[in-house]
Amino acid sequence: MSDPNSPSRFNEETATYAVRGSETPDLDAGVAAIRNVLKTLPVRPGVYRMQDARGDVLYVGKARALKNRVANYTQPAKLSNRLRRMIAQTRSMTVVTTNNEAEALLLEAQLIKRFRPPYNVLLRDDKSFPYILLRGDHDFPRVQLHRGARRAKGDYFGPFAGAGQVRKTLNALQKLFLLRSCTDSFFNTRDRPCLLYQIRRCSAPCVDRIDKAGYAELVSDSRDFLMGKSTKVQAKLGEQMQAAAENLDFELAAILRDRLKALTFIQGSQAINAEGVGDADIFAMAAKQGQIGIQAFFIRGGQNWGHRAFFPAHTADVPEDEVLSQFLMQFYEEVPPPRTVFVDRNLEELKLLSEALAERAGHKVAIGMPQRGTRRRLLEQAQRNAVEALDRRMAESTTQAKILRDIADLFGLAEPPDRIEVYDNSHIQGTAAVGAMIVAGPEGFRKGQYRKFNIKSAATDDDFAMMREVFTRRFARAQEEDPDRDKGVWPDLVLIDGGKGQLSAARAVLEELGIEDVCMVGVAKGPHHGREGREVFHLMDGSERMLPTNAPALFHIQKLRDEVHRFAIGAHRAKRAKAIGASPLDEVPGIGPARKKALLMHFGTARAVRGASLEDLQKAPGVSAAVAQQVYDFYHSR
Repeated sequence: MSDPNSPSRFNEETATYAVRGSETPDLDAGVAAIRNVLKTLPVRPGVYRMQDARGDVLYVGKARALKNRVANYTQPAKLSNRLRRMIAQTRSMTVVTTNNEAEALLLEAQLIKRFRPPYNVLLRDDKSFPYILLRGDHDFPRVQLHRGARRAKGDYFGPFAGAGQVRKTLNALQKLFLLRSCTDSFFNTRDRPCLLYQIRRCSAPCVDRIDKAGYAELVSDSRDFLMGKSTKVQAKLGEQMQAAAENLDFELAAILRDRLKALTFIQGSQAINAEGVGDADIFAMAAKQGQIGIQAFFIRGGQNWGHRAFFPAHTADVPEDEVLSQFLMQFYEEVPPPRTVFVDRNLEELKLLSEALAERAGHKVAIGMPQRGTRRRLLEQAQRNAVEALDRRMAESTTQAKILRDIADLFGLAEPPDRIEVYDNSHIQGTAAVGAMIVAGPEGFRKGQYRKFNIKSAATDDDFAMMREVFTRRFARAQEEDPDRDKGVWPDLVLIDGGKGQLSAARAVLEELGIEDVCMVGVAKGPHHGREGREVFHLMDGSERMLPTNAPALFHIQKLRDEVHRFAIGAHRAKRAKAIGASPLDEVPGIGPARKKALLMHFGTARAVRGASLEDLQKAPGVSAAVAQQVYDFYHSR
């Protein structure tokens, strides 16, 4: 069977049909474009993409019979308002045929993830899930948290709902099995045990306090624990403790007793009793006032590995079972499916979903709705959590909407801002200077759109010049990449951490670029330097505003300012740390790591290299006459 994730599996070049037209929505033009494509479509499985006049993807769909499915779009009177709006914008289609409907379902999920079309249900919170990795490329394997592509050799256990659950489990593994968590470089340079050995969190294989066979046994026990065989591990520890006590080795018996207590505590701290369930994911949906929330529980080896709530986008006018089906396919694009998936409703395409996920996972995947026993109680618990999470989300959304309306009224905006950008600079006496931009919207911080700016041309001891450089680079690029302002990257409101000077610098940049309709506000500390919690807002017309100390809008703006401070300081610290490890020899052209090391080993310091004569440079091992001349000329020509 071919790899379902292979990029070459589906050939998209084989069937592209385009009927161009104007960008203005036109239902008749959209139907005509679809009918023109319909003439060439086969009656076989595949995936189709609706595209607008510019070629941007509007919708991705799959079909058991492409011709029959696409024909439905030529009768818009029978469709929902959402689909009629989509057809009115459609001017072209791309069609890819597949071997069967399961392959079409897999490809549909891949394309939705790639293009994020506005008319598809979208899983917005699709950041990677953390795993526990038990490395397999070392005689004394390390246990660690892992995110991203699973390229390292070893055993992966997960997914966990969040890093907190991973750290909790790693902490348990250290207490129970004394596995090392240090890096290989740290391991190789030890000549005595570290603190973790002293507090009984590591068996110190780095200094031979345990042999390879003994450590392998600990690794095997930890693997059993992560696979849900904790009872087996518990019995083994009990037997070892009893044997140690009978042999009068009370120190070892005490260590085993502490490990046994740790295991008992972990078993009793599980918030969800999932004994006997094995590996399973549980999904329950709640819907209210047009919004949908999905609660997921992750059970591995009968252990609760956390839960997370998701709130898919673009769900209006979409049947609930279709929302859940599309959510599952997009969710398992990143996460390997377990052998069992529980849902809280009967899905129309249940058999097809099982088949597609089985092809994705390489093993059978059973999807069902349990009716009794432990599985049913878990599902009911997930349903309660889904309702509560959606209620919290709606309450937060209502509060957030009011705050944004208050901010719009405060700064004279016609509508509540959908995109707020906040700017700040960070440096120490002009060194390691960086500018920072964060982005926030009605749903909260959009961390994937944060940007940092390494200050290049401005004097780094001039805050105003730094602000000018940041705004010049940010908005010149926006003009180049999105001149029509229809890609959602232009801000509705810009907040600048600073007073009139920073605001004037930013305003001058926008005037030079011919941008006159971006609302900018300077956020400065109040007359008592913010000790009363009252900031002064400097507006572009020269006026000032202040809010009461208990105003929710003030708290929100302070939260935005604190976030840009955090991001700017973090970027500055990273740049400063990188600079600490830099060498003056890095500036010399043609000097790589090997020659730099040879020069430093021979002369001792970079300063000695700079002051060395040409003859001395030529005596350094590994340095040719040409390289010595190059180094000498670099320093002495100046």
